[in-house]
Amino acid sequence: MRIGEFAVRAGVSPRALRYYEQQGLLAARREANGYRAYEESDLRLVAEIRDLLAAGFTLEDTRPFVACLRAGHDSGAVCPDSVTVARRRLAEIDGEIRTLLTRRAEISAQLARACGGCAPGPAGRRPFDEGITR
Repeated sequence: MRIGEFAVRAGVSPRALRYYEQQGLLAARREANGYRAYEESDLRLVAEIRDLLAAGFTLEDTRPFVACLRAGHDSGAVCPDSVTVARRRLAEIDGEIRTLLTRRAEISAQLARACGGCAPGPAGRRPFDEGITR
C-alpha cells in the first residue's frame, strides 16, 4: 500500500514513516514510479515503534524491538537486546523518580519553614500539598 494509506492505517504521518525509513527502522519497497509501498506486516513494526515511543523509549531504543519482530517473534520484547534496553530504561525511570522525590521533599521542607503555622489539610496534609499524591 502507498504511503498515504499506510500512514492513516498506522496512525502516523507520512513524514514519520519517511523518518523511520531514513533511520533504518522501516523498509519500504519502491514501485516502478518511485512511490513507496508498504506491506501489511509493516503495520506491526510501526505499532511497536509508536507504543515504545509513547512509553518513553527513544527512537534509538526501538531498534532491538523492531529487529526482534523482523526475526519472526510475536513480541518485540522477547529478545535479549530488547530486554536489556527495557531494563536500562526502567533503571533510568527509577533514577528520575528518586530525583523527583528528593526535589519534592526539599520544596516541601522549604514550604513548611515558610508556612510553619499552616494548619494541616485533610489526612495530615498541608494546604499546599493538595492535589499531590505519593
